[in-house]
Amino acid sequence: MNKRIIPLAIGAAALLVTASLVHLPAATGAAGGGPYEYATLRWSGRENTHVIRPDGTTEVLGLKFAGMRKPERVDERSFYMNLAMNALSREGYELAAMTPDDYIFRRVAQAK
Repeated sequence: MNKRIIPLAIGAAALLVTASLVHLPAATGAAGGGPYEYATLRWSGRENTHVIRPDGTTEVLGLKFAGMRKPERVDERSFYMNLAMNALSREGYELAAMTPDDYIFRRVAQAK
């Protein structure tokens, strides 16, 4: 019976260590922890889709979308929201939550 308990205990300990290492980055934040700031991306049609920044400023994306041609047979909302999400990602944001109309992004708060 002791021969079965030792490998089982070693396996359980290894599993616990691995699980704690996997969850450690998520618990401490993307860049070592700290408070987050949030931006909201709202779909309101191609001309009125906008980003609400952490400081409350709003950026309407219609003019930025004007230079991009949506390929035929591609969903308009998916295409333009994908462009906007990638732009926010390049600014250090990651998707935090979604509703049918809003995509909420977060990043570690920037020093002011």
